[in-house]
Amino acid sequence: MASGQQWVLVEMVQAFYEAPAYHLILEGILILWIIRLLFSKTYKLQETYKLTDKEKEDLIEEWQPEPLVPPVSKDHPSLHYDVVTGPPSHNITVNGKECINFASFNFLGLLDNDRVKQKALASLKKYGVGTCGPRGFYGTFDVHLELEDRLSKFMRTEEAIIYSYGFATIASAIPAYSKRGDIVFVDEAACFSIQKGLQASRSFIKYFKHNDMEDLERLLKEQEVEDHKNPRKARVTRRFIVVEGLYINTADVCPLPELVKLKYRYKVRIFLEESMSFGVLGEHGRGVTEHFGVNIDDIDLISANMENAVASIGGFCCGRSFVIDHQRLSGQGYCFSASLPPMLAAAAIEALNIMEEDPDIFTVLREKCRYVHTALQGTPGLKVVGEPFAPALHLQLEKSSGSRDTDAVTLRTIVDYCLERKVALTLARYLVKEERFLPPPTIRVVVTVQQSEDEMKAAASCIREAALAILK
Repeated sequence: MASGQQWVLVEMVQAFYEAPAYHLILEGILILWIIRLLFSKTYKLQETYKLTDKEKEDLIEEWQPEPLVPPVSKDHPSLHYDVVTGPPSHNITVNGKECINFASFNFLGLLDNDRVKQKALASLKKYGVGTCGPRGFYGTFDVHLELEDRLSKFMRTEEAIIYSYGFATIASAIPAYSKRGDIVFVDEAACFSIQKGLQASRSFIKYFKHNDMEDLERLLKEQEVEDHKNPRKARVTRRFIVVEGLYINTADVCPLPELVKLKYRYKVRIFLEESMSFGVLGEHGRGVTEHFGVNIDDIDLISANMENAVASIGGFCCGRSFVIDHQRLSGQGYCFSASLPPMLAAAAIEALNIMEEDPDIFTVLREKCRYVHTALQGTPGLKVVGEPFAPALHLQLEKSSGSRDTDAVTLRTIVDYCLERKVALTLARYLVKEERFLPPPTIRVVVTVQQSEDEMKAAASCIREAALAILK
C-alpha cells in the first residue's frame, strides 16, 4: 500500500514538471486568489450620513410612484359605449335609436328565436340561473352531457367538450397539448384568443404569412433540417399548425386541403379554430371541413364558440375521444371556470335542432352575404375585405392618412353617420399594444338571414352616401 502511494506521488511530481509554463502560472494565480478571498477582511457598510426627520419627510413627499397603468385619454373610444336596450336581434336599439342591425354576429337570426327562448326559459325554471361550480365539482348537469353529445354528432366526430366562455375555448385548448419546447406554426392573421393560447403554452412559435402555403412549407422544411441535426430532441418535440377556418380579422378562408397535405408530408398536427365558420360554411353548416369536402378525421382538433351562429354563450372542441378527454384533465377554462349555465346549454341544443331541421338556412345566408359583398363594391374611398360568402366583411380605407388614430376616427365618423340614419355598424376593435400583427382599422359589416333585400340595399346606399360625404 505504501509503495503504491509513493508511486502516485512520483507521478504527480513528474506531471508538475511536464506541465506547460502558462498552465502552472494560471493555477498559481487561482490559488493565490482563493487564499486572498479566504483571509481578506469583510467590511461592514457604515451609514455615512444620517438624514434628519424633516429630510426624510421631504423625500417621502417628493417621491412619486410609477403609475399602475399607462395614462389613457378620456376621449379613447373604448371608454365611450354605444348602449343597447333590448335584444340585439334583427332590429337593435342603440343609444335610444332603433336601427337595422349590421353589427351583431347573429348570423342565423337565432338570438331572438321563439323556440330557443322557450327552451331557455324552461331550463331557467328547472335549473336556476347559473351553476356555481366547475364541471368536476358538481358543475356537470345532464343538459351539458346532452349538448356535448349533440355537438359531436352534428360535427360527426367521436366526442365534444363544452366551455362556458368562447374566448377561453381555444385559449385553453392550445396549452393543454402544446408545452414548453414544442413548436407551433401559426398564421399571422390568427385571432387574439389563439395568441393568448400560444402565450400560455410557452411553446416556440413560428408565424407564417397569411394563407401563404409556400411560406409555411419553407418553415416546415427549415424545421425538418433542424430535426435531422438533433434527432433525439426531435423525437420528443411535438409540432402543430394552428389556423382559423374563416378568419375574423380578414374575412377570408384558410386553404384547408393544402394544409392537410402539408400535415401528412411533415408529420404535424392541425388545430382548426372555426368560430366564424361553424354554422356558416358547408351544406349543413359544419364549417370549413364540409366547405372543402375534407375528411374531418384529418383535423386533430376543431374548436368554435357558440356565441355567433348558435346565438348562445361558450364554446366547444371536438375530435377523437382520447384527444378530447385530455382537456377534461388539463383544459384550464374547463377545469377552473364555473360550467355553462344550463339555460344557455338548452338554448344551444334547440339552435342545433333548428340548424338540422332547416339546412337551407345556410344557403340563404351565403346568398345574402354575396349580395352585400357585391352591393358594397365601388364604395368611394373604401375597399371591401373578405370572401363573398363571409358573413362579417370589413370596409378598409383605400388610402390611409398614415396615422392609425386618424383613420379610426374617420371610420368612426362613417359609423356614426350611418347610425343616425338607422343603420347599425361597428368598428373592428383590437388591443393595439397586445396584438402580434395589428390589423388596419376597419368597419365591420355583419350579414344575417333576417335582413331583407331592401334593408341590405338601403344599408349599402347609406354607407356609400357616408363615404361620399366624409371621404371628400
